Amino acid sequence: MTALTLSTAAAPGLRVDAIVIGVAKGSAAKTAGPVVAPGAEAVDQAFDGRLAGVLETLGASGAEGEVTKLPAPSGFKAPLVVAVGLGAQPDKDAGYDAESLRRAAGVAARALAGSRKAAFALPLTDAADAGAVAEGVLLGAYSFDAYKDTGASARNGKNGKAPLAEAALLGGKPRDKAFKAAVERATAVAEELNRARDLINTPPNDLNPEAFAAVAQAAAKEHGIKVQVLDEKALTKGGYGGILGVGAGSASGPRLVKLSYTSSKAKKHLALVGKGITYDSGGISLKPAGHNETMKCDMSGAAAVFAAVVAAARLGLEVNVTGWLALAENMPSGSATRPGDVLRMFSGKTVEVLNTDAEGRLVLADALWAASQEKPDAIVDVATLTGAMMLALGNRTFGIMANDDAFRSAVHEAAEEAGEPSWPMPLPEHLRKGMDSATADIANMGERMGGGLVAGLFLREFVGEGITWAHLDIAGPAFNEGGPFGYTPKGGTGSAVRTLVRLAERAAAGDLG
Repeated sequence: MTALTLSTAAAPGLRVDAIVIGVAKGSAAKTAGPVVAPGAEAVDQAFDGRLAGVLETLGASGAEGEVTKLPAPSGFKAPLVVAVGLGAQPDKDAGYDAESLRRAAGVAARALAGSRKAAFALPLTDAADAGAVAEGVLLGAYSFDAYKDTGASARNGKNGKAPLAEAALLGGKPRDKAFKAAVERATAVAEELNRARDLINTPPNDLNPEAFAAVAQAAAKEHGIKVQVLDEKALTKGGYGGILGVGAGSASGPRLVKLSYTSSKAKKHLALVGKGITYDSGGISLKPAGHNETMKCDMSGAAAVFAAVVAAARLGLEVNVTGWLALAENMPSGSATRPGDVLRMFSGKTVEVLNTDAEGRLVLADALWAASQEKPDAIVDVATLTGAMMLALGNRTFGIMANDDAFRSAVHEAAEEAGEPSWPMPLPEHLRKGMDSATADIANMGERMGGGLVAGLFLREFVGEGITWAHLDIAGPAFNEGGPFGYTPKGGTGSAVRTLVRLAERAAAGDLG
């Protein structure tokens, strides 16, 4: 992880590899070209106030995600200035929003891979801005290199550059409690989110349910979190037919991991449930060619829940947070669950399996019922659940469904505050009939149209009576198959971690909608 410091030092005297400044996109009514953002005054002054013109000559416009590098001016000890686009210039009385700062810092951090130290002179008006920049730097600098050669070829640049080692946030107040707290929060959240990314990016031959459970146990021990792991024997004894049915075809047995963070000052209990399919072949309903290659990411929901619980513990939030990781590998074999089989779930309900590739809802159903037994104030499940949600919302937005409109709104607000694109989705009652089964209490498939909503309706059946619940379908944003953007890397993204942490913070304040 990149080391962060707050600094009041002047940019010209800093011995760093680069000075990062912000550039906004001027409006035609005011300034047609790029506008130098606050924080870069010393750099602009060294260019005799002509920095904006120099950047425009170099092709800069201030558009979001744009990076322009130029030699540092005379008198600076740093050799390089990196101008990063912030997007549209805000109104005179408004500052740059947190997400713009977060994305700009992430872009700059990634552009500075291979550098020892950089100073970030982005607009900082308060501690919240410092936290946003800190989070952006730490997330943008992320790199997954565990399986790359770290020897001669890496030193020769064949396998990329090392992440930015250090970042100083200029304009920060190192002795100010609010600034320090903002950076400490950003560090805890980003470190755990990056841990989730590591898990998502780890190949499935190294991350099976048992291995994931071991990672959770180690983290729980480190951060004072109580952990319980149910193996195949315990799952069989307990009657967890959904998790066992999905994992039946794999040589790697399933697990249900319970992580419990408790606070002596807690007044609310938030339960988080994560889908943890460490590899999804589709089972007997085998996925077609071209759909298997990224299925190591099908445990992104469990990774998000795991990261959020650990982050809550590190932050010492005054709320009880319980995480349930429903872990299984969905494989075809002679022992695999077949289409037409009926599973008896932990709740006692029976499910006719019409498609073994609709497996996530089966493991979640058992975990949701287990979470319900503790009567939490609210349950949120997170899952890469349906391709239908990707068709509806694209690759960067997750859907939110709930059995309570106010809670759905609260989750949406938490996501917006965290900077994660999301959208509230309905649970139309007429779609429930499509899951009626002549053989069992319910089938795991319904109407094809609205498939993401059908999955949400299925999950609702396994939430305890009277318990507030929301479902996040992160199938789109969980794994980025395209190029990096903002602070989002290629590969595992850690989607929903920040939303869950923000929701836990709201719960600690007594606000769950």
